[in-house]
Amino acid sequence: MADNGVNKGRRRFLLGATTVVGAVGAVGVAVPFVASWQPSARARAAGAPVQADVSKLEPGQRMTVEWRGRPVWLVRRSDDMIERIRNFDGSLLADPQSEEQQQPTYVEGELRSIRPEIGVLVGICTHLGCSPLYRPEPGAADLGGENWPGGFFCPCHGSRFDLAGRVFANVPAPTNLEVPPHRYDSEEIIIVGEDEETA
Repeated sequence: MADNGVNKGRRRFLLGATTVVGAVGAVGVAVPFVASWQPSARARAAGAPVQADVSKLEPGQRMTVEWRGRPVWLVRRSDDMIERIRNFDGSLLADPQSEEQQQPTYVEGELRSIRPEIGVLVGICTHLGCSPLYRPEPGAADLGGENWPGGFFCPCHGSRFDLAGRVFANVPAPTNLEVPPHRYDSEEIIIVGEDEETA
């Protein structure tokens, strides 16, 4: 059978080259398409866990970190603050046992924390989203005198929360301050945004 002047080597080369160029082109088109399925860097950062070092936080002090665009307060509670929370008259609070689920299941008790000395709270009032003031001193005359154990006060509409973020009764805020998911990576490093149970 005659080859009629056809150069088979050249035909194989052109066929191979076309296949390679086609494959490279297909990959070039597919990569941006597949990448578009991934969340953007901004979206990843918005929901990413945040690390906080509380080693320099003195008893009574509060620091703020941002997680998902919201302020998260980390409060190092003194022994006196812990006692005030534990001994406070629960009848003055709307939800003293935190029955409304505003915290992860592994955060239990009146302190609403993994460790008694560190409170972790989303710093947004549950009424209209204002950011309450930190008023840790007990007995403040403008906040109820002897019925004020120290805590957080929202001046916008008068909502009050104790040092565990539990809301007082008969204020506009309907629920306790939220406790975000968090865990301890070490003695002094807290990871906000990761559950202790799933880490």
